[in-house]
Amino acid sequence: MNTAVENKKSYKLDVHEVLTWLEQDEMVSADNAHMVRMLAGGKAFEDKHPLEIIAERNWIDESKTRPLTLDVLAEWFARRVGLPYFRIDPLKVDVTKVTEVMSFAYAQRFNVLAVKVEPHTITVATAQPFDRDWVNELSRIHNKEFKLVVASPEEIRRYLIEFYTVAKSVFGAQSNNQRGPGDLQNLESLMELGRVGKLDANDQHVVNIVDWLLQYAFDQRASDIHLEPRREMSNVRFRIDGMLHEVYQIPTPVMAAVSSRIKILGRMDVAEKRRPQDGRLKTRSPDGQEIELRLSTMPTAFGEKLVMRIFDPEVLVRNFQELGFSAKDDEIWQSMIHQPNGIILVTGPTGSGKTTTLYSSLKQLARPDVNVCTIEDPIELVEPAFNQMQVQKNIDLDFSGGVKTLLRQDPDIIMIGEIRDMETADMAIQAALTGHLVISTLHTNDAPSAITRLMDIGVAPYLIQSSLIGVMAQRLVRTLCPHCKQPTEIDEDAWQALVKPWKSKKPDTAQKPVGCLECRNTGYQGRMGIYEMFTFSKASKKLITENCDIAALRQQVIKDGLMPMRLSGANKVANGITTIEEVMRVSPPPLDA
Repeated sequence: MNTAVENKKSYKLDVHEVLTWLEQDEMVSADNAHMVRMLAGGKAFEDKHPLEIIAERNWIDESKTRPLTLDVLAEWFARRVGLPYFRIDPLKVDVTKVTEVMSFAYAQRFNVLAVKVEPHTITVATAQPFDRDWVNELSRIHNKEFKLVVASPEEIRRYLIEFYTVAKSVFGAQSNNQRGPGDLQNLESLMELGRVGKLDANDQHVVNIVDWLLQYAFDQRASDIHLEPRREMSNVRFRIDGMLHEVYQIPTPVMAAVSSRIKILGRMDVAEKRRPQDGRLKTRSPDGQEIELRLSTMPTAFGEKLVMRIFDPEVLVRNFQELGFSAKDDEIWQSMIHQPNGIILVTGPTGSGKTTTLYSSLKQLARPDVNVCTIEDPIELVEPAFNQMQVQKNIDLDFSGGVKTLLRQDPDIIMIGEIRDMETADMAIQAALTGHLVISTLHTNDAPSAITRLMDIGVAPYLIQSSLIGVMAQRLVRTLCPHCKQPTEIDEDAWQALVKPWKSKKPDTAQKPVGCLECRNTGYQGRMGIYEMFTFSKASKKLITENCDIAALRQQVIKDGLMPMRLSGANKVANGITTIEEVMRVSPPPLDA
């Protein structure tokens, strides 16, 4: 432990002492400090930490002209007392271990929270580093050295409740289940049949775990929640900015009950564990927004794996600049989607942002005088401005049958979730040729390859020439964290590898990821699209023949103005939005242009 902290007598800091330090560091004026000292004895401040009292004043730092927020004050306070500042990242805290260090009542009494447990040391976050009566007692119990770090009093209070609540719920749910690991339907657990007892999905502990799990995912900006059963302890993982993070481990019997609870909420068959199922549920985020989740189960050796895809409620109100469109991209895309009839294709792998692009475009096009109809598998976001229909394979309602139905509904614009076969492609083309605007998706590496993909499905070249307006391919790159990115020089070889075989001048500087508390030391926060798109010229249409040369077609559309995806990414590197490594990671390898 820090010697400066150790050498002081155990006591609680008050607002008078903290204000004196702030005055000494020329961060707060004497008049402001005097005003708070006069108020500090009131009942309103009895249960508040000195830093919280000061943060509520909304003062500006006299020395650096920045707002004195609670985070800024906590970081300054840590430096003042000579201890490390610790921002609590719940994704990096082993909740099971830290809640075993001390009881909730004990932690709450001293307002401390264990944040890291190692073989010989335990790191504890506190906002009162001179209040040390608890240290000696716990050191004797655990026979380990205790390290103190300073954290925001608000964070300690919040995660103190959150960690102990979920730990209590998991323990309570496990105690209510007498059967041991596994589930009766698991391939690995058939010898467990002799035991009795089964955990109820409506058990209050299970309900608490599910509620915490969903709220936690919203807080962490997760796009997917993975519940993965294992033999003894099952994993909970979140996908954040395209990357999976392990969040928590839950005993397998408790995980089975959690999955059953979510299946009940999603109106799925709880008793059926042998075949995959799909469902959806709607809930509210901490700030009251309605959020939709799409559910998918898959039977595995240790039980049902459940994935919940979270759909951002603000996805439909984003403009194309926020999605990552350049001014030229926006001009080309707007010219395509405002055509009266024809087919527009959006291509890219799963998770590349195609749905976001489609919904944002349809939302813009859906006016009172326009009938927008969709056929999807499944409906990803329910939007009142559209007429949405879902594929139902059990009653032979597929994409082609859905389009046939939509054509009788007097549509102006039709969105087809995906063109997978000749029947769907044929119906899409018929719709386009009879005066409708059709927007759909394909799975191809780049935009020009969509032509050969359609021909592989069986579409005649002359039909592609007469119906296809244009194609857009896209990927999502992680964007640099605005709080910690720093200027850097670009390596010439890395730049040439990115823009090869096209010529593009290397910018003087770009930005590099550093890592901070806001981005969990990844250096990235959020994602943005990179795109390549083209509309057909007379010259490019002539190249769509039975023996279509994709290389020649690619050269022609580039001459016509297509900016290859890697060059689109290179522009974002030059503008300090992302990095060369990130663009190289997600974009397809270049083909000779």
